[in-house]
Parts: sequence; structure tokens; C-alpha cells
Amino acid sequence: MPKITLDQVTKYYVDDHKTTAVAALFKVSAEIPDGSLAVIVGPSGCGKTTLLKTIAGIYELNEGVILFNDQDIAPIAISERNLSFVNQEFALYPNMTSFENIAYPLKVAHIPIEETRKRVQEVATLLEIELLLSRKPRVLSGGQRQLVALARALIKRPHILLLDEPFANIDDPTRQKLRKIIKDIKARYNMNVIMSTHRQEDAYFLADQLIEMNNGEIVKVTAFEKGLPV
Repeated sequence: MPKITLDQVTKYYVDDHKTTAVAALFKVSAEIPDGSLAVIVGPSGCGKTTLLKTIAGIYELNEGVILFNDQDIAPIAISERNLSFVNQEFALYPNMTSFENIAYPLKVAHIPIEETRKRVQEVATLLEIELLLSRKPRVLSGGQRQLVALARALIKRPHILLLDEPFANIDDPTRQKLRKIIKDIKARYNMNVIMSTHRQEDAYFLADQLIEMNNGEIVKVTAFEKGLPV
């Protein structure tokens, strides 16, 4: 799995008249070790989502560099970065069943249908959503939609999983279940997981590395081992 290095990462938002620029990220620097679960915490508007989308390649940098194992990823197309991004709004296709939503990345990649069925069943079993596969998003709860979106991200077997506020809009029992699932996924696949949250409780439960942000900047990075700061 790649080590991820953020070096002076800066992202500006420019207004429609191109007269004003606001720094959503300003000289953000950190190193996320390979195989780690990093949690970004901070208040709304501090830059958490922007940082995730910049790592994913959805947003382009204005300054700085992002490295995967010392390779600058700027020239690499999103489709070639071997990562998955799960948006806070889930972004499921409403006209598709859960099975079709989960299988969609493999359909685009022209994976044979038998292999697709096998991999959908594997990830559905892992997330305990087998009974949801024939249902469409409109009849699912927020927690169920989140699990389907997570399954769609995992079906690609990415090296990096990016989760934007995965515990938003779900009830407490589902949140506790999802926390355990995320931890199990990281251990099972030995992938890098980077997620954002505004809940300190969730962050401390999950984090190998805690990245605290405010006003577009990283204010503190704490590494953990067996739940204790190191």
C-alpha cells in the first residue's frame, strides 16, 4: 500500500468574477504511513472534504504536491490512482438496485459477469447487506445506503479508501456497527483508509493517526499505537 505524503498542499476557491480567492487548504503537510487508518477531524468548513477530494484528484492543487510512495500523482488520471472515494451524500444511482450499484465499477471495467457476481456476494457478506441487493436506494435507510456505497467502493479492491463523514445521517447503533466494519476492512485488506469526521469519539476509536484541522490548515498530527498516543 502506498505511503501518502502531503507537501505544502494549497487549494484556492476563486469567485465567478475571478476577483477573490479563498484558501480552502493552505500549506498542508503530513505523511500518512502505508497501511494506516488516518482520521481527519475539525469543525465544518475547516477543509476536511477539500483535502480528501484533492487526494482523490477531484480537485486540482494550486500549489504543493501529493506523493504516493514518492511519486507525484498530479499527472496520474483519477482512474489510475487505485483509490475509492465515498461521498457523504452516498451518490447511489436511484434507478439501480443495490447489486447494480455495487457492481457498476466492475461493469465499467468489463469484468466478466460471473466474477462480478462472486465479488458482489463477497463484499455484501462482509458488510452483512445480502438482503439489500435486490432493493433500490429509495427504500433503504441512511445507514443502509452508506453500507451500499461502501460496498461499491470496496468492490474495486483499492489501495486507498477515502471516506467523507461516513457517520453523518445514521443512527447510533448503525454508527457503532459501521465503525467496527471500517476497522475490520482496514485489517482484512491492509489498505490505507483516510476518513473525515467531526466526532472525536469516532476518531479516537478508529485512528492510527489523528490529523486535526482548522481554517484550512493542519494544526496537529498524533500517531497512535493500541489506542494510545505515541
